[in-house]
Amino acid sequence: MSDVTITVRGENEARVVPERATIRVTVRTEGPERTSVVDQLMHLAEPVRASITQCKDAGTVAEWASKRLAVSADRPWNNEGKRLALVYRASVDFSATFTDPSELSIWVSDISAWDGVEVSWVDWHLTPETRTRVERDVASSAVNVAVARAEAYAAALGLASVTPIEIADVGLISHGQTPGAPQTMKARGAAFVAADSAPSMEYEPDEIVVSATVEARFNAR
Repeated sequence: MSDVTITVRGENEARVVPERATIRVTVRTEGPERTSVVDQLMHLAEPVRASITQCKDAGTVAEWASKRLAVSADRPWNNEGKRLALVYRASVDFSATFTDPSELSIWVSDISAWDGVEVSWVDWHLTPETRTRVERDVASSAVNVAVARAEAYAAALGLASVTPIEIADVGLISHGQTPGAPQTMKARGAAFVAADSAPSMEYEPDEIVVSATVEARFNAR
C-alpha cells in the first residue's frame, strides 16, 4: 500500500482547584447635595479600604486596587410624569485578590452588612505559574492523543509507522482559519450579591476546567 496522509484531532482537559479569588466591591451613596453625598461616600468607603489593607498585611490578600470616585447627577421622574429635584449619586469600586477561599467568605460576610456596600462578583482563577504549567501539560497531552489516533488509523490500514507532517491549533489545518485560543479556561460558580438578605455566606468554587484541542497531519507507511 502506498503512503497515506492521516489528519486527526487531539483533545485533552484538566480540572484544577482555584488558587485565587478576585472580588469586586462597590460603595454607593446618593442624596440631594453633592458635597454631603461625597462626604458620606468617603466615610463609608474608608472602613472597606482599611479592611482590605488589613487583609493585605495579614497575607490573605495578594493585591488590591480601587478606582477613583465617580459622581453623577440626574432628575428622576415621579409616577405622575414630573421631574423631581436633582439627585446626586457617588460610588467607588474596590477589587481584591484573596489567596484563601475561606478568608474571602469570612470577609464578605463581614462587609456585606455595612451601609452602602455592594458585593458584585468573584472571579476564581489560578496563579500565572500554575496556569502556564497546566496549559502546557494539557496541550502536550492533546498532542499525545492526536498521535495515538493517527497510529490507530494507520494500524487499521495495515501500516507500520506514522511521521508527523503538520500540527496546529484547531481550525488552522482543517479550514485555514484563525482559531481561538488553543487552551481555554473556565471557572463555574455564582457571583456574590449584595447581602441585605444573607447575614453570612459560604462560597465553595467549582474546579477550573483547562482544555486544549490540536489538529495534526501525519504520513503513514
